[in-house]
Amino acid sequence: MFAAAGRRFAGLLLLASILTIAGSIFFGLLAGASMTRAISLGFYLIGSFLLVGGFFVGNRGPVRLKKEDAAGGMPILGLPLLGGRSMRWATPDEREEAISMSAVLVTLGLVLILIGVVVDSRVTLV
Repeated sequence: MFAAAGRRFAGLLLLASILTIAGSIFFGLLAGASMTRAISLGFYLIGSFLLVGGFFVGNRGPVRLKKEDAAGGMPILGLPLLGGRSMRWATPDEREEAISMSAVLVTLGLVLILIGVVVDSRVTLV
């Protein structure tokens, strides 16, 4: 079970790293920055975004909307801003999923920031 989870996390880390490197090189070329600096900043930026996202996913409250299509009120951009909304308590599975997703996002964010530190040419590790 742990080996399968490790493989899935490694695949997710590889995908996130490849997308981060590709985006960093693109924006680094546009900005005229060195590749190592652009890549390290990309890892810092994406890692920080995932950390903050994981924090907010994990701190979501226990109350959910009953039905999004029948939430009531006057919809503005698909959101019922005026009027009442019918609410319900989150199921234990929903709460467990939120905590698990938070753990994955925070761990992935920390690993990407550490990769950024390793890639950064301004930091000497030894």
